[in-house]
Amino acid sequence: MSRGATAVPEAGPPPVGHDLPKMPVMRGGGGAVASVDPIVSQIGIDILDSGGNAADAAIGMAAAVGVVEPYTSGLGGGGFFVHYDATSGEVETIDGRETAPGSFHDKVFVGADGAAMDFDTVVNSGLSVGVPGTPATWEMAADRYGTKSLNTLLKPAEMVARKGFVVDQPFHEATVDNADRFAKFPDTAKIYLPGGEPIKTGAILRNPDLATSYRLMRTHGADAMQRGDLGKAVVKTARNPRTAPGVSVPRGQMTMADMRSYKALVKEPTHSEHRGLDVYGMPTPSSGGIAVSEILNLLESYEERTGKQTEDLSEGEWAHWFAEASATAFADRNRYVGDVPGVPAKELVSQGFADERSCLFDAGKAMTRPVPFGSPDGSYEDCQTSGETTQVGAQDQHTTSLTAVDKDGNAVTYTLTIEQYGGSGMVVPGYGFLLNNELTDFNFTPVTQGVPDPNLPGPGKRPRSSMAPTIVLKDGNPWMTAGSPGGATIITTVAQLVAGVTDRGMPIGDSLAAPRISSRNGSSTELEPSLADGTVGEYLESLGHTTRKVDRLGNATGIRVHDRRDHEAAAEPTRAGGGSAMVVDPDWWRYLSKP
Repeated sequence: MSRGATAVPEAGPPPVGHDLPKMPVMRGGGGAVASVDPIVSQIGIDILDSGGNAADAAIGMAAAVGVVEPYTSGLGGGGFFVHYDATSGEVETIDGRETAPGSFHDKVFVGADGAAMDFDTVVNSGLSVGVPGTPATWEMAADRYGTKSLNTLLKPAEMVARKGFVVDQPFHEATVDNADRFAKFPDTAKIYLPGGEPIKTGAILRNPDLATSYRLMRTHGADAMQRGDLGKAVVKTARNPRTAPGVSVPRGQMTMADMRSYKALVKEPTHSEHRGLDVYGMPTPSSGGIAVSEILNLLESYEERTGKQTEDLSEGEWAHWFAEASATAFADRNRYVGDVPGVPAKELVSQGFADERSCLFDAGKAMTRPVPFGSPDGSYEDCQTSGETTQVGAQDQHTTSLTAVDKDGNAVTYTLTIEQYGGSGMVVPGYGFLLNNELTDFNFTPVTQGVPDPNLPGPGKRPRSSMAPTIVLKDGNPWMTAGSPGGATIITTVAQLVAGVTDRGMPIGDSLAAPRISSRNGSSTELEPSLADGTVGEYLESLGHTTRKVDRLGNATGIRVHDRRDHEAAAEPTRAGGGSAMVVDPDWWRYLSKP
């Protein structure tokens, strides 16, 4: 968020961070961070500068995002944490995804008539709320990887919630977009619709109830959610939503037994090799690690089939190659990936599978959509024979992603969410945070009749996600981190960010700023305006792509590690108002004008 707005004078302490500048790229030593907001990034830098490590910084930053970007993440949500340990050289992940109540079944979102319930009705209700995983993730990450206590790491976010921050134009616009559904819930309206109107640009937003929640987390840890007052309030809100007069919404099924049984899970990452680099990502129930790896593998396969190198392609050719690779990866993702046993993850990220799948590629013609899914069975020929496919299913919506690398070489990429922008629309009364609508990430009904659907609801099940926090190693050391919000477009954003650096030879800031494309095996290929309105869009149309112009794709962050004393942090220069890249010891000479 921009902190340059002038606040209307208000009673109370001065707001936090209103004069912090935004920089999309910063290079230097001592550690680096990147996030959507300068308040968040400054908290991360302060933690690193005070002796904390990358995990400490990531936790402190995530808590701060829950204050200044409350529509994307917070205590009421979940996420995925990818960590590299410089001492052991190991990459681990924490699955902090929300879970369905134990009473859920595969027809919980099916009406009496056998049809899927109305999506928007479910979103804005207690039925969409999954058991939050963020508190348990923070506690596990602090205990397993951190050097500072959770009490210490959450203190800055509590201070921001109490003192407030200056609302910028993107925050105001997001509130306007959500005003109708926020108005359904008086506890939400009290914070974000003061006087019945969306909070104005330049106003100071203070949230003492959220500060209270952080204080409870600081003193009681995840137990505050899983066994204490926070959890009880969440369950009560989901089961009996407090609505405006005349408004009725479906009730949820969550219980305190569901809260108590929640566990953040340590998992092995996905792993693939790309151009001599090791690419690590998030395993199931995320599809991000699998799909990003498959896209990168397919690009290598296309080179083998065509004899061309990606770095030599025109912008139009590159867009075509990437669209075909991402549509193919989504065909496989939709068919095989979910929170179910037996997902063939190692085969899906293998080069052999990509080589077989690449037989569908034609450098001069777009594949017919939807692209058929492949057979990741370990036995690969020159070309597959199956023509079966699936439709595009439910897609998650909005998240936030942040990243940190410390002076010792530890690295974290963390993507967290409450799903749709503004989540379920329900603020927990007295505690100031929005609840997720994560359970709408399940497919309400099978997306394709006769084809198994791995993403139907189930008891205690975690809905499939597209979140793709990624760490790239070279010779066992961090080389690059990447992550983004954006629902299903996360996968294509992260893959483009990584490929821009690894395949196209771009500096990370240039790769992050470059216009994006997203093809997810639906009827159209999405393009940002500069591509859609130019020669790239015309070229894709000439190959048979159906294109659709969208305002923006993703809101990424990343860090390029040149060596342990040279970090290059990158965030968005313009998308969503721009992000914030910082390092502990900047090389200011890089940014000063030369005489």
